[in-house]
Amino acid sequence: MTSARTIRLFVIVDAVLVVLLLILAIVFVSGDGGGEDGTADATTGASASSTPSSSASATSTEPVAFALPSGNIACTMSVDGVTCTIASYTYAPPVVAGCTEVTGHVIVLNTDGVAFDCVSGPPPAVAGDDVPVLEYGLTTSVGDYTCRSATDGVQCTDGSGTGFQLARATWSELPA
Repeated sequence: MTSARTIRLFVIVDAVLVVLLLILAIVFVSGDGGGEDGTADATTGASASSTPSSSASATSTEPVAFALPSGNIACTMSVDGVTCTIASYTYAPPVVAGCTEVTGHVIVLNTDGVAFDCVSGPPPAVAGDDVPVLEYGLTTSVGDYTCRSATDGVQCTDGSGTGFQLARATWSELPA
């Protein structure tokens, strides 16, 4: 016959396993399921109350911040340029001359062209709910700079077509 103590132990172990399973499910559903590498997202991400312009024809001079729906890539735009951060990537980190810190998480486009920043400290986190989402397929512009959100990452260019494509698996300088 099974003792009451053994039954209580099994109930506690079962409860712990259920809690762990729930935590893993929440992490999987709310985590980054892909998006910028061409795979389907596990979530679509909620749009914030103020979303970036969806049309390149309505160029603004006001600074804009946005994240792609997965939250892995977030960008800020101003008339002075574009800075995008990527929380998680699988490409080889680019070499930044004189940098002994982390590279590959921050890319900048401005009048000097395209360059990765040398960043000290931890890598950027996934964008929070307070950052407006630029849904896949939409474009926003500030001054001479335009960025387009897509399932394969973000593409940002200046008026002459110089810029970058950034995704979890790869990045490239434009024009290619």
